[in-house]
Amino acid sequence: MPLDWMADELAELERRGLRRERRPIGSGQGPRVRLRGRELVNFASNDYLNLAGDPRLARAAVRAARRYGSGAGASPLVAGHLPPLRRLERALAAFEGEEAALVFSSGFAANLALISTLAGPEDAVFSDQLNHASLIDGCRLSRAKVHVYAHADPAHLEALLRTEGATARRRVIVTESVFSMDGDFAPLAKLRELARRYAALLVVDEAHATGVLGPSGRGLTEDITHCRDAEGAERRQETTIIRVGTLSKALGAQGGFVSGPRVLIDWLV
Repeated sequence: MPLDWMADELAELERRGLRRERRPIGSGQGPRVRLRGRELVNFASNDYLNLAGDPRLARAAVRAARRYGSGAGASPLVAGHLPPLRRLERALAAFEGEEAALVFSSGFAANLALISTLAGPEDAVFSDQLNHASLIDGCRLSRAKVHVYAHADPAHLEALLRTEGATARRRVIVTESVFSMDGDFAPLAKLRELARRYAALLVVDEAHATGVLGPSGRGLTEDITHCRDAEGAERRQETTIIRVGTLSKALGAQGGFVSGPRVLIDWLV
C-alpha cells in the first residue's frame, strides 16, 4: 500500500505545530542534561528521585546482566521465571504491603493487561475523564461497557454506578491517583467508599505517586488502605483496591507492575 499519504499528514501536522520529534540529548537522565551542546535544567523527566543515573542501580544491573544475560528468551510462561524477576516481585509485594505482585515490561502494558483481564462484555467499567491513555485503551480492550465520569467527581460516579452499574455482572472503577497531565489528586477515600457501597473493584494507577507520596512512599492509596487501630497497630481496609505502579519514574528503572491479593496475580498469570 502506498505511503504517500503519510508525508501529506506529516506536513499538515507540521503546519499546525503538532508534529513531534525526539530530541537527541547527549547525556543520561538527571537534573541537568545536554541538548545540542547546551547544558539545560531538566523539568521534563519523571525521574523524581534522581535514581535513573544512580551508580548503585547501574552496578546492580551490570551484575544481573553478567549472571543472567541481557534477555529473558521468551515469556516466563514459556522459558521460565528468572530469579531476579521473582525477587523483584516479592520485593514489590512487600513494599506495597500486598500478598503478591506481577511485573510487566511497562506501566502501559500493565494497565492494558489488568483492565482487560478484570472486565468483559457483561461488565461495566467506570473511568475518570482524565485517565491516562493506557487506562483508556485497557477499558476498550476489555470490551466492557465503559462509562466516563466527570473528572474527580464522586457524585457523578455514584449516579453512574446506581444506574448503569445496576445490571452489570461486575463493576470496576478506574482512576489515576495523581493525574499525569494536571498533577491533581483523585478523591480516593470517596472512591473507596463508593466501591464498597456498590460492590465494585477499585483500580488505582499510582505511576506518578509510587516512591514519592504517602507516609512510606507507597503512593496515595497508602492513606486509605493502611490505618491504625486504638493500640496503634496497622490494619487494612475491607475494600479490594488493585494498584498499578511503574518502575520507570521515581524508581529509576524500566517496567510496570500490578500488586494485590494472590488470587488476582494468579488470575493475571
